[in-house]
Amino acid sequence: MTVASAVIHFITLTMSLPPGGTGVAGDMANTITFYVAPNGNDVWSGRLARPDASGRDGPFATLHAACRAARQVGTLRQRNIVVREGDYFLGEPVLLTHEDNGLTIEAAGGERICLYGGREVSLWEPDGDGLYAAAVAGVKEGTWDFRALIVNGRYCSRARLPETGFLEHASVFDVPWMSTTGGGWKRKPTEAELTTMQYKPEDLGPWLDVRNAEITVYHMWDESLIGLAANDPDSHTLTFSTPSGHPPGAFGVKKYVVWNVREGMTRPGRWYLDRTRGKVVYRPLPGEAMSEARVIAPAVESIITLKGTRDHPVKDIAIRNLMLSATTTPLRAGGFGAGRFDGAITATNAENCTFAGLEILNVGGQAIKVSGSNLLVGQCHTHHVGACGIRFNGDGIRIADNEVHDVGLTYPSAIALTGGGKDCCVTHNHVYRTPYSAVTCGGQGNILEGNRIHHAMQELHDGAGIYCFGGKGLVLRGNFIYDIVDTGGYGASAYYLDEQCEGCTVEKNLSINVARPSHNHMAKNNTIRNNVFVSDGDMQITFPRSSGYTFEENVLYAGGRITFDNYEGITTAAANILFSGEGKVECRKLDQYSRIGSYALEPNRTNAQTDPLLTAYRLGKIEFAPDSPSRELGIEPIDVSDAGPRP
Repeated sequence: MTVASAVIHFITLTMSLPPGGTGVAGDMANTITFYVAPNGNDVWSGRLARPDASGRDGPFATLHAACRAARQVGTLRQRNIVVREGDYFLGEPVLLTHEDNGLTIEAAGGERICLYGGREVSLWEPDGDGLYAAAVAGVKEGTWDFRALIVNGRYCSRARLPETGFLEHASVFDVPWMSTTGGGWKRKPTEAELTTMQYKPEDLGPWLDVRNAEITVYHMWDESLIGLAANDPDSHTLTFSTPSGHPPGAFGVKKYVVWNVREGMTRPGRWYLDRTRGKVVYRPLPGEAMSEARVIAPAVESIITLKGTRDHPVKDIAIRNLMLSATTTPLRAGGFGAGRFDGAITATNAENCTFAGLEILNVGGQAIKVSGSNLLVGQCHTHHVGACGIRFNGDGIRIADNEVHDVGLTYPSAIALTGGGKDCCVTHNHVYRTPYSAVTCGGQGNILEGNRIHHAMQELHDGAGIYCFGGKGLVLRGNFIYDIVDTGGYGASAYYLDEQCEGCTVEKNLSINVARPSHNHMAKNNTIRNNVFVSDGDMQITFPRSSGYTFEENVLYAGGRITFDNYEGITTAAANILFSGEGKVECRKLDQYSRIGSYALEPNRTNAQTDPLLTAYRLGKIEFAPDSPSRELGIEPIDVSDAGPRP
């Protein structure tokens, strides 16, 4: 059985089991079902799907009440909670522990259910200059704060300075970065360097409302969104309320953006939280009537939380076919990949749990964040998310047939699908429109197969369609990556093996319109085999500080020149086709990262420089003409046309 067929079997089996995730709970006769409905009542039994004729019994009104009732039954019986069609507003997360083991929470068949982690905002009044404002209890007092707003089903943009692009600060941090595994900064940043930033006097001034303003300081591969404690207009210095992840000016990056100030309300659809006045302020879209608008402000960081411990893990819980929306994040730097924030669904110390058929949208933090063993996240749709789409960590986790897009709307370093652990499988997901890497993975023995990835790396740098850090024995197979543009900095790639990746295999993958399809940094003893890389322009394959590579049976087809950086990192090369439209295949020698010379790579059987005679590739099915040299070299055809979610 192949990995892909094994995953299909796993998903099919899981979807067909009785409620309870893995089917260990017994037969249906031993199942007790509770119902939740908008016309329910928490004093009723919850055992009826709809109110009875007497009006004295029926479904619960809240998921919290249903969970309490299911918990009282105990774990010896299978318990199932069915949620009926409607919208549900949760003021606090639904918390599941080991006392809920074996529980299933699912939508009634064919019905639409949405759980909102927030409250509706109403009573909008004109606020001058075409703006509208609504008073929000707790904002002025500091007991309610949020960084996301949903208006008529839309994740709205916040007030922003400048209107587009970035401001440039004046802070300098010239300390060398020694690589992540090399210890980070050569000198540890001081507290002052992490909490202050010099700005240009023409950009900001005493008018800046410190209580409202938030700053995104950009680094190379991440950013820090932080609040302000003070503004000194005489020295042009901002003091942050919490430390940034890296000092402003690190890596030579000087970009920043100011959020959540009235001066940034220049475009329709933007909003800001006026903490000084205790109001949320919004500029309507053309034709948008605030008297009829549905506005939801998030109040929680997580909507459903599975919280186990090492001694008492949460087990055999299934969450199926629900929609979740409206969460927020605390005001602090999120770290690499915005990883410090919770998910709309969060699970820790979980075993044999299933999260399937979910749609999670318009959330401020992560959509799904799970850790444990033998977990399945399958057939979910996560989109319009402030941070990451799906985060996972653990053993034997399956991330399969999901669609993830439009992530990182608040934290651009967020990764659409990211994780690590051991013996996990990331297969047949569709990932696109991401500001940073689409998929990242480390760990040991993990497989990334059959994923369709495009339009990633749209804002930050030093990432890829699939980026792997420190992975051992990873397999990247049968993926289809296209249309990733290098926006500067440390660049963007299709397949990227970074620091200490070892024993990994990159095979039978396709990339189209990615100028640097394969980047390998501080990695060793990996194999790049039987891939097809196509670029209309130049193409670059890079191996800085890497060694022991096997590079064989690959087809490189470039409209421009082909360049290898540190070709010496390849120990074994065999049966490759390197076709340059300009007839130039060049190798550049490196000393660390500095180029110290170059030479032309001579054509031979190891690296045939001839036209591979590709007749089809754009839809993912590679075809060669009958007289293609690929046949003589033993290069196998590739078909990744089915990459992405399966029916």
